[in-house]
Amino acid sequence: MNGTTGWRRIRPAALPVIGLGVALAFLWPYLVMLLDAFRPSGDVVTTPPSLLPRVWKWTTFGEVVGDERFRAWLTTSVIVAVASTVIVVLVAVPAAYFTARFRFRGRIAFLFLVLITQMFSPTSLVVGIYREFFSLNLVNTYLALILTNAAFNLAFAVWILHGFFASIPKEVEEAAELDGCGPVTRLRRIMLPLTLPGLVTATIFTFIAAWNEYVVALTLMLDDNKKPLTVGINSYVTGYEQNWDQLFGASIIAIVPVVILFAIIEKHLVGGLTAGSVK
Repeated sequence: MNGTTGWRRIRPAALPVIGLGVALAFLWPYLVMLLDAFRPSGDVVTTPPSLLPRVWKWTTFGEVVGDERFRAWLTTSVIVAVASTVIVVLVAVPAAYFTARFRFRGRIAFLFLVLITQMFSPTSLVVGIYREFFSLNLVNTYLALILTNAAFNLAFAVWILHGFFASIPKEVEEAAELDGCGPVTRLRRIMLPLTLPGLVTATIFTFIAAWNEYVVALTLMLDDNKKPLTVGINSYVTGYEQNWDQLFGASIIAIVPVVILFAIIEKHLVGGLTAGSVK
């Protein structure tokens, strides 16, 4: 009994400490990357290693941003991630709405097929993907990356939006139909606002997946200026040059768009992830 009472007294002070320790464990790699970006490249591989730079270099991020190659890689990542996300949302919304609200022959088979596609990773299909785009003369094009990222993220978006549409009572749509709203109007003005957390969740996960994709981009993009950030930044460290500081600086910059996106839509994202947990 005394032990239980003692734990109740300690718990309010212990939980923040434990939470801080977990947060530090997750943030530690990013802190090391940031510090390595502020040290000369030769200091990164110096032994014994040190946490803080022996000599601080403050020009790394300016060098990275001023690099034309980096700006080209950043442009590619933005184009591919945004275009893939837009395609996924435009296709997933009507597909999820139709499968959730209408019963038709082959509906279960269609949903099962969507689920099956989640079991395949781009890595296992990369050879077939390359041959397909080679035959279509789309190798080394933005369209190849956009279509691939959209295809591999569409199933997740359909499934999560299907659950949201199915959870909305049919009476809501019936009331809108009595007011003269057609299917498109009901979807746009009634259903989408109610499923906003799910839509945001599908959007952010699709964008992050497209932003972080590596294997397919490495295979399909041959021109150095057309590579996305995930592939292009490896050019800073090769067998001929080792610019470790620029590699870490570019990696930190590549994280910033995702962090900003999370900060902007965090409320909707949490709502989408926890929806259905409480009745």
